[in-house]
Amino acid sequence: MKLRMNDEFRAAQARRLTRRWFLQDCGVGLAGVALSSLLARDASARPKSPNPLAVKAPHFTPRAKRVIYMFQAGAPSHLELFDYKPELAKRDGQLPPAELLKDYRAAFIKPNSALLGPKYKFAQHGKCGMELSELIPHIAGIADDICLVRGMQTDAVNHAPAQILMNTGTQQFGRPSFGAWTLYGLGSESENLPGYVVLTSAKGTSGGASNYGCGFLPTPYGGIPFRSTGDPVLYLSNPAGFDAQAQRSSLDTLHELNELGFAAAGDPEIAARIQSYEMAYRLQTSAPELMDLSQEPQHILDQYGIKDVKQANFARNCLVARRLIERGVRFVQLFHEAWDQHGDLTKAIKKNSEDTDQASAALVKDLKQRGLLDDTLVVWGGEFGRTPMVQGGNDGRDHHNRCFSMWLAGGGLKRGHVHGETDELGFNVVRDPVHVHDLNTTLLHLLGLEHTKLTFRFQGRDYRLTDVHGNLVPGIIA
Repeated sequence: MKLRMNDEFRAAQARRLTRRWFLQDCGVGLAGVALSSLLARDASARPKSPNPLAVKAPHFTPRAKRVIYMFQAGAPSHLELFDYKPELAKRDGQLPPAELLKDYRAAFIKPNSALLGPKYKFAQHGKCGMELSELIPHIAGIADDICLVRGMQTDAVNHAPAQILMNTGTQQFGRPSFGAWTLYGLGSESENLPGYVVLTSAKGTSGGASNYGCGFLPTPYGGIPFRSTGDPVLYLSNPAGFDAQAQRSSLDTLHELNELGFAAAGDPEIAARIQSYEMAYRLQTSAPELMDLSQEPQHILDQYGIKDVKQANFARNCLVARRLIERGVRFVQLFHEAWDQHGDLTKAIKKNSEDTDQASAALVKDLKQRGLLDDTLVVWGGEFGRTPMVQGGNDGRDHHNRCFSMWLAGGGLKRGHVHGETDELGFNVVRDPVHVHDLNTTLLHLLGLEHTKLTFRFQGRDYRLTDVHGNLVPGIIA
């Protein structure tokens, strides 16, 4: 049954408009009786709340429309996966050159720890001859479709600050994430799902929700975590005894009240509230259908390595990511924190690769087969690299921010291309460095967004994802 506004609230709302004030305070007595009809009559004159997620035009013609970001939290070792160093293998057990360690800051180990040679073999793959580890045979199989960036750099040396820097452009909490900036700049093409969806596996992230939050941007731009089991979003299902008709009536009345509030105050958070209530209502139908992988043919499940469609893991999230962008979602981010190998590197990185390699490659191949890769950006990487020096006895590596590797694929990127080079020990970048800010600048550019123009005024100054930094990296653009 539709909720009715009480007399006090009606009187307060009546005073907002001169005509209603006149009717009530001049003794006519019609305001209380006819408020509903007055609201209906004046509805066209009230400013309607905008949809914060409405599609917006980019600054210029984009090369890509959407993003799938596979964030490998914990920091995969570039030396075991993407950046083979035979000289490091030769010097295994030796001390690093003293000049190499000048002004070097490690997270935990002493800088003069012995060098540790790579634990796995590398070989060339694809027509491009990209050199990749035996740990990632499936990613090696898409070598001609990816752009490998070997010269990544960051400022932070510990996980939470580095993850937040990678995802928000700063080590400080409370800033909007890359996904939130993307939604703010472009909106979303999905009416029944959030524009920015977050999927997690393994341990989550050290940086927590700050990695996908909206910061000071309006609430709808933040990432919405979807669960793998039960309701995709907590409390999505109606409680017992509350049927669809009662829910719709309640929402209609809430919508009317919120529209009144927006007309009076113009607060964008009221518009966000309206949008969130309606989105939650539509999610009750769209989210369960989205997460039901039993609809997928067996050969697709086999391609991703999914043996149980209900089992929560990275492979399942990769397939859900493809299903999300097919439904118009603008930004999907997968977080898989398992790569922090301070010890037990040989065994643990093998397990991590087995958990992620097949599905990561399958996602790229699946997008390509469906004609989606050309206008989708795929990003794979963590927050920093690992030291050439040993930690944890003889089988571990510490945090290393001076160089690491990431790979990209999709719209506007070079394919079968290696960008950047590190020194013979994998310690410093010696050619074509790419800072986190440069990467974000370039990804925004491919989405048709000029990073210096994508700004939001907060507390007296304009902010942006790249802050006062960031240079385009033309060497990775096709």
